[in-house]
Amino acid sequence: MIVTIENQQFDTDDITQLYPAAMIKTGYNNEVTQISLEWIDMQEGNSDVTVVSYAIFIHKRDRSVASFPYHDREELEEAMEHLASQMQNL
Repeated sequence: MIVTIENQQFDTDDITQLYPAAMIKTGYNNEVTQISLEWIDMQEGNSDVTVVSYAIFIHKRDRSVASFPYHDREELEEAMEHLASQMQNL
């Protein structure tokens, strides 16, 4: 099956991992890293955690990784809902 994210198509047979994440500052220069949404939710109100953006990550069998950044959680959730609606037909 083919799914589309931000006008890019992916064959689900080629996808090994697909997940949303928050991108946060690590505290080292301008470095950022991805963190699970569950962890971010547990850190709500923690001023030491700075979310830079959100993203959907797709890891493929050829070891390439595609990422789709979103400015805020709402945009990410809309994209995830769109993706979920496509995948319901699997």
